[in-house]
Amino acid sequence: MRIAIAGASGRMGRMLIEATSRDEGARLVAALDRPDSAAIGEDAAAFLGSPAGVPISSDVDAALAGADFLIDFTRPEATLAHLEACRRHNVKMIIGTTGFSEAQRARLVEASRDIAIVFAPNMAVGVNAVFRLLDVAARILNSGYDVEVIEAHHRMKVDAPSGTALRMGEVVADALGRSLADCAIYGREGHTGERQDTTIGFSTIRGGDIVGDHTVLFAGLGERIEITHKSASRMPYALGSLRAARWLVSRDSGLYDMQDVLGLR
Repeated sequence: MRIAIAGASGRMGRMLIEATSRDEGARLVAALDRPDSAAIGEDAAAFLGSPAGVPISSDVDAALAGADFLIDFTRPEATLAHLEACRRHNVKMIIGTTGFSEAQRARLVEASRDIAIVFAPNMAVGVNAVFRLLDVAARILNSGYDVEVIEAHHRMKVDAPSGTALRMGEVVADALGRSLADCAIYGREGHTGERQDTTIGFSTIRGGDIVGDHTVLFAGLGERIEITHKSASRMPYALGSLRAARWLVSRDSGLYDMQDVLGLR
């Protein structure tokens, strides 16, 4: 698999480069970054002590000309610009970017008519196993339990709640026959009154270098059930992305997520 990576000098970009370098079935062929990045021109894998012979570039079209896949964990605006370039070059995408608006998500759907895309709020296999566990738990605990989603991330994260937390809320809401848009509570302050039975609450923590912690709490009378996933590093996201790329090899178009990749539908 010929892999191009966006955001190559960032923390996630470097983890993707490391994972690609270790994967015998993958080859790093391009590394992209912003035009104003101080890393432009540097070897993308120099930080590993084993240069890859791939300089970091801001020329998207040149980078994609020799790639089969672009893995993108950047920002919505950058990802959408890369999306159009991938359509021009018939390059498949693995997108881990979060914070898209509904209008921006619609552009992913439109592009998927031309190219194959895996778009997921979290690429880690363990997190996607948790999504399935939440679906089962919510169907069992469908009455008499209050649901709260608590997430924590590093101080540099710019969107809240996290895409993973929102997806957890969506999974629970769907299992309960609700719409998250109608039942989500994203903040409490002051005299809020009693909690409504049908709401799903979200709590967000930002601090330090926390990679990503997520807990869904089902609180009933006399008991609590907590389903938690904690990330110690970004490597699970990178490994999941490469697994998604391998799954996309045989697909020419369509919009998929990690539940498709893992056969959990």
